[in-house]
Amino acid sequence: MRMHEGGSEKISVCARRANAHTRAEMRTRACSQPRRLCVLASWAALLACARADNACPPACACSQDSGTVSCHAGGASGVPTRVPAWTSTLILRGRNVTTLQRGAFTAPNGSALDEAATLSLSGNLIRAVESDAFAGLPHLHLLDLSHNQLERVSDGAFKGLRELRTLCLNESIVPEAAGQLAAALGAGDLRDLHRLELAGNRLRSPPLTPASLDAFQLLHQLVLVNNSIRSLGREDVGGLERQRRTRVYLARNPFRCACELEALYWWLKNASQCPDAALLRCAEPEARRGLQVEQLRPEDVDCLNENLEAVSYVFLGIVLALIGLVFLMVLYLNRGGIKRWLNNIREACRDQMEVYHYRYEQDSDPRLANVAV
Repeated sequence: MRMHEGGSEKISVCARRANAHTRAEMRTRACSQPRRLCVLASWAALLACARADNACPPACACSQDSGTVSCHAGGASGVPTRVPAWTSTLILRGRNVTTLQRGAFTAPNGSALDEAATLSLSGNLIRAVESDAFAGLPHLHLLDLSHNQLERVSDGAFKGLRELRTLCLNESIVPEAAGQLAAALGAGDLRDLHRLELAGNRLRSPPLTPASLDAFQLLHQLVLVNNSIRSLGREDVGGLERQRRTRVYLARNPFRCACELEALYWWLKNASQCPDAALLRCAEPEARRGLQVEQLRPEDVDCLNENLEAVSYVFLGIVLALIGLVFLMVLYLNRGGIKRWLNNIREACRDQMEVYHYRYEQDSDPRLANVAV
């Protein structure tokens, strides 16, 4: 009985221990269940955020395979606030952006589009570009701002685009903003630029000064087609000569083929940096309208000959003026003798006319003729 009682006590102790262990496991499972739910909820939230970040913006067409997001005119306007992080090519057209504000392409959470390499903003009626407008595009290679109406370009408009290779600004700059564009280009952030397109902007001179042009060591193509450039000065030509790898396109500009074109004329003759040199035509003066700049004679743009001709015409005018002055002085000093001479001539003419009148009267009377017979 004692043994049995001892065994039963041992069994009851083991049972109590087993029950306690079971209750502990149940408490552990009960405590671990909310943790699992929290982990699952966090993963679900992350997946939801990822799906939200990768969602296609309204009124846009997205292709993740090619990395292209294309947003055209539609129900939405302006720059999309959420662009997928995988975007490599972003195209916005007809969105009526008007102003590119600071950080226009930065996500609301402050993240940048690290994959974006191409940005096309053609035909959006953009009038102003503020500083740091492209701050969220650190690896952008191509920026197209063509066919807009830029009236204000901040000095830091292209700040942060250190990897930009191609900048297109065709038919987008009003003449009053040409100086602002020159300051923005010369800010020093586009040192790796290879191609700059500025066609159809009515520019009267290149926007790159000789000093700023020296900073573009990698610039291969400068497109200045269809502007209002009449000539290039010696400083501009000198800057282009130092950048021998740069090819400059100048067709369809109204060149004045006179003395001021001398530097450009000899640059075209001696260098091969203008691939469309055969298309350069004279617009002024009228006698040379339509002639090729390359076919001009050296004396047509020789400033020395032109200056000599101007000096010779001035000298001829001075000589003629002196001769006229001397003639007037002679007339003035001999006014008395000239007056007498004129009176004598008048009297002689009067006497002669009276004689002719007397003879006429005699010849016309028939009675005098009978008496003579």
